[in-house]
Amino acid sequence: MTEIVNLLSVALKHERDRPGWALRSSRIGAVLGAARIGGSIYELAEGARSFPYHFHHGVEEWLIVLDGAPTLRTPAGEQQLRAGDTVCFPEGAEGAHEFSGPGRVLVLSANQTPSISVYPETGKLGTRPADDADNLNFRRTDAVDYWDGEQ
Repeated sequence: MTEIVNLLSVALKHERDRPGWALRSSRIGAVLGAARIGGSIYELAEGARSFPYHFHHGVEEWLIVLDGAPTLRTPAGEQQLRAGDTVCFPEGAEGAHEFSGPGRVLVLSANQTPSISVYPETGKLGTRPADDADNLNFRRTDAVDYWDGEQ
C-alpha cells in the first residue's frame, strides 16, 4: 500500500538547540518508502537559522513553505516567503541558500552520493558520502597539493 503522510501533522522527532540555529525536524523520505528523493521537515522559531549559508555540488534541493513566513537568503538577497512558496536550489554556487524562521518547511533533495557542501562565507567544504561516518568538514586553507605526501 502507498504511504500517505500529512506534512502539516508530522511529529518532529529531532531537536537542535544551538543558540541562533535551533530547529525541530523529521526525515520523511524513508517513512514514504522513497529511495531516490530525500525529504525533511524543519520547524524554526522566529529568527532561528537553518544551516550556515551553503550550496552543494552533486545535489539539487527544493524548499516548500508549509506554514509561517520564513526568510530566504540566496545570492540575490533576502526575501520573505509564505505558505505555498516553492524554491529550487540548483547545484553549484547559484544555488547557495539559507533560511530562517518563523516557519515550517519541507526540503526535498535528490538522494545522490557522494556530494560536496560548500560554505562560501567561512571557506569550509563538507564531504557527504553515503556513509555518515565520513561526513567531514575542512577549511579551504587546509588544502594540500595533490602530490603532497606521495613518494
